[in-house]
Amino acid sequence: MTDAKDPNVGSTQKTPPAPDIWAKEAMNSEVKQGAASSGWERGVLEELVLATVREQRAARRWRIFLRLMWLLLIGGIAWALFSSELATPSKSSPHTAMVEIKGEIASDADASAENVMAAMRSAFEDEGSQAVVLLVNSPGGSPVQAGMINDEIVRLKAKYNKPVYAVVEETCASAAYYIAAAADDIYVDKASIVGSIGVLMDGFGFTGTMDKLGVERRLLTAGENKGFLDPFSPQTEKQRAFAQAMLNQIHQQFIAAVKAGRGDRLKETPETFSGLFWTGQQAIEMGLADHFGSLDSVARDVVKAEDVIDYTQHGNVAERLAKRFGAALGAGTVRAMQSAVLNLR
Repeated sequence: MTDAKDPNVGSTQKTPPAPDIWAKEAMNSEVKQGAASSGWERGVLEELVLATVREQRAARRWRIFLRLMWLLLIGGIAWALFSSELATPSKSSPHTAMVEIKGEIASDADASAENVMAAMRSAFEDEGSQAVVLLVNSPGGSPVQAGMINDEIVRLKAKYNKPVYAVVEETCASAAYYIAAAADDIYVDKASIVGSIGVLMDGFGFTGTMDKLGVERRLLTAGENKGFLDPFSPQTEKQRAFAQAMLNQIHQQFIAAVKAGRGDRLKETPETFSGLFWTGQQAIEMGLADHFGSLDSVARDVVKAEDVIDYTQHGNVAERLAKRFGAALGAGTVRAMQSAVLNLR
């Protein structure tokens, strides 16, 4: 009787090894760590992108805000200009033309003959202007500039047959009164300062000081009087008499303009042309002024045109800066030339 054999007994087939559980766990751990690391980097990148987007949005909002502010500013300026034009009566409608003479009367000032004469011509030429009012507040200045303006007032009055009134605010002295004398009537406040009909030339002499300090003035001239009025040289009697004669002549020109303008209204006294000045109340009593009044009262009660339009010409800031820059540049050039060549002046 034969025994039945197990088919697996004596078989050469090998049994597969058991799986390495620890290796699998390590692999799974590495995969998880890699996934976690990748997720962290992705999160950082997303935060950076979001932050960049937020910054760009904020910058864009600021740009839009600034543009809107600029638009509002430009619109405000345009509205102000437009509204002022609407508030100002048209030059063709009946109105009182005003030209301001303020501050020093000089060739490089706002109250220069060039500016004042140009403004007056515009005022006279406008058909709507019923009269021209010179609003004066000036202590004086150049007799040349004042004489030119005086002559132009006389010419324009005759050409356009329009009245000219001078209205004095604080001061109308010296060259300013030279101008106002050409007006048909002069209106003042009772406390205004009016007059000073005279001419002056001032300076300093340092010859005594130089002698005390032991300083010698070495001035070379070609011409006996080329150093005339040099403050470091003694003044001769001949030179003083020459300067006085010149001042007297200009003074007589001033007096003639005042007499021509004021006529019989002037109550002349020995002090009238002495260079003194008076209050507005005294000026009326002396015939140097006519009535009390202001710009508004003259426009309303005398001209009968309450709307006042300012024709005064003012140099803008850019022009003033350009002039100052040009003057400084010219002065530097002159100094450079003076160091190289002789003076002819």
